[in-house]
Amino acid sequence: MPLSEWFRKTTKPGPQAGAAKKHIPEGLWAKCPGCQQIIYHKELDANLQVCPACGFHHRISARRRAEIILDDGKLDEIDVGMTSLDPLGFKAEKAYPDSVARAQQKTGAMEAVLTGAGVVGGHQTAVAIMDFAFIGGSMGSVVGEKIARLVELAIEKRLPLMIFSASGGARMQEGMYSLMQMAKTAAVLGKYQRLSKPFLSILTNPTMGGVTASFATLADVILAEPGALTGFAGPRVIEQTIRERLPKDFQTAEFMQAHGLVDVIVPRPKLRGTLIALLDHLDRSEEDGAQTHY
Repeated sequence: MPLSEWFRKTTKPGPQAGAAKKHIPEGLWAKCPGCQQIIYHKELDANLQVCPACGFHHRISARRRAEIILDDGKLDEIDVGMTSLDPLGFKAEKAYPDSVARAQQKTGAMEAVLTGAGVVGGHQTAVAIMDFAFIGGSMGSVVGEKIARLVELAIEKRLPLMIFSASGGARMQEGMYSLMQMAKTAAVLGKYQRLSKPFLSILTNPTMGGVTASFATLADVILAEPGALTGFAGPRVIEQTIRERLPKDFQTAEFMQAHGLVDVIVPRPKLRGTLIALLDHLDRSEEDGAQTHY
């Protein structure tokens, strides 16, 4: 072969004229943060957004959770039109009212929690479901008020209570108004405890800050999804305070169960069945003559 042939530019044969380019639609696949595997979206949704390979629980919307948990998938909502104002005239790079409006458009909800009544395994139940997609599920004055009103409804109607928490904590844009919700929700839950009706709290990833202290850990039975982060202050703040390194699994549901804060960890596909079993056992009617206090 002549030396010049070694330096001649070669080209790969291109597609034949008229050949159609294969189109792969977007949104068909998802990458699991737990195991980094690529999962077909339909397969992931069929498994309730739980990775079939490693069991990682992806976040789901409040309305999707209602579909999974309630008998007919329907929550009869209350206080639907309540929305946050800007009591402090909060100054930041993003105007607070604009952040609320974007969250409303993104989630289709007016606030970070849906509240109402629904049927779970035949039990009429007062239900609250938080949505992390709405400003990180943060608790402002409206979230606290909606939770308090739901508990008052449960007291009036003598219903069991179920709250699904997903939150980064109190909403900083409302300052003291958001911090006041802790006293409000804790006080009304104190009244609810006299009913002899069960309060079930389900911690999802994450349940942090003021929500943890305000109502998420005040229940008769505390359940958690696997791997859910839960706690009050973040690990960085705690390490700086105590000047010690924290365990690798610190503030996971598994760590909290080992130290007595969480009663049971339940994978999402088994959660509805577990909640029904608890209600069957704990939600006794007045006709039963039950005087059990939890």
